[in-house]
Amino acid sequence: MIIHPLHTDIAKPERFTYPFCYEPHPLCLLAAEEVKRELSRMNLTEGKMFGVLVVEPAEGLAFLAAYSGLLEGRNDWDYFVPPVFDAQQPDGYFKIREREISQMVRGDLQSPSHKQMSQDLQLWLFHQYRFLNARGETKDLVEVWQDYHCSPRIRQKFPLPPGGTGDCCAPKLLQYAYQHHLKPVCMAEFWWGESPKSEIRHHEQFYPACRGKCKPVLTWMLQGLDVDPNPEEAGFPHLTPEIVYEDEVMAVLNKPAGMLSAPGKTEDYSVATWAQERWAGAMIVHRLDMGTSGLIVVAKTKEAYLALQEQFASRSVKKKYLAIVEGAPSKEHNTIDLPLLPDPMNRPRQIVDHEHGKRAITEYRVLTKSEQGDGRPPVSLLALWPHTGRTHQLRMHCAHPEGLGCPILGDELYGKKADRLYLQAQAITLIHPTTGKRMHFELPYPFGNIFPYQ
Repeated sequence: MIIHPLHTDIAKPERFTYPFCYEPHPLCLLAAEEVKRELSRMNLTEGKMFGVLVVEPAEGLAFLAAYSGLLEGRNDWDYFVPPVFDAQQPDGYFKIREREISQMVRGDLQSPSHKQMSQDLQLWLFHQYRFLNARGETKDLVEVWQDYHCSPRIRQKFPLPPGGTGDCCAPKLLQYAYQHHLKPVCMAEFWWGESPKSEIRHHEQFYPACRGKCKPVLTWMLQGLDVDPNPEEAGFPHLTPEIVYEDEVMAVLNKPAGMLSAPGKTEDYSVATWAQERWAGAMIVHRLDMGTSGLIVVAKTKEAYLALQEQFASRSVKKKYLAIVEGAPSKEHNTIDLPLLPDPMNRPRQIVDHEHGKRAITEYRVLTKSEQGDGRPPVSLLALWPHTGRTHQLRMHCAHPEGLGCPILGDELYGKKADRLYLQAQAITLIHPTTGKRMHFELPYPFGNIFPYQ
């Protein structure tokens, strides 16, 4: 059975889920628990993303379930919705043609046209994925992709979708609902099983839909639905940084958590714009993640900016961070050397890539540990010294199993959500850009509200 009844008095949401940033609705939580019970009986050997879609049939409520890609090498599990297009049929055109091309290679019959034949087969496959939207309109994957990436520059960079596009949970769920005239109510996706080696996924934790593959497809499929607004476009509170130090050519600020360092795609207000309003021509020299609080350096003149940037580029600036992490590292003091690379299909997330990643080095020391009680895992206070400056370096090095395996408290990307990201740029040492004087700045301990430390 694919359509599963949902017996509950929980009220429906007013609008459908915005799938790229959401809190799971209670109806989705209820449906997910049903799916988890089914998964517990299946003896699965791989970690996988699963999704639930609550729908309205003729009467009452029900839910659909899906998995991303193949599950244990199959895509014909009775409990879950089918793929948008089944390319795995042994006697289907795709598999027959794929075998023919493979035999040419094994038989040393490869010709200059072999690559073109493979590309033609992939293009044929993309055209078989025909997606509905809530208005009943249909477009194939190539049309959806090229309509979304409409600018010539982006179109040139991404002329066709990557393999596997359309096989994630959300497109499968919506496609089945539209085909069977089931009104979508709300949706959520969660990870089940062990995490992949390169990225970080936590068992039973909910995640947004991926942006690289799913954003173009879902932008089309959600047309005709009343969808929640994008929370990331709702704006942020206009916080104010504290001036820690100021002279004629530079300033050091204490950025609050939740404030952008530089203007974003949908929000202009930031440390950079605040500084420019206060000091004409001011420029931030480096950045902190929006959720990270602490010290950030501003140059008031171009000459100071270039001199300070040179220090950051040469890694002569010394930085110290404080972080509260979930769990307890196995060693009190160590260095993490783990290469990182942006996840092209799910920015801004990073992945560990030992072949193509850029080297990233972090030194850490455990300052103290604490038991939280109430059955919650312990937390630890760390000092972190980044020796390189990769995006999300500290967050990934703390969270990844090849690093500490202890996510920073409140890290929504690589751990679990909390009231804030418990990471602060605590101290910085640099050379003054005009006097040549060595300068050191350090903030008071910031996390006393949940973790007292002297």
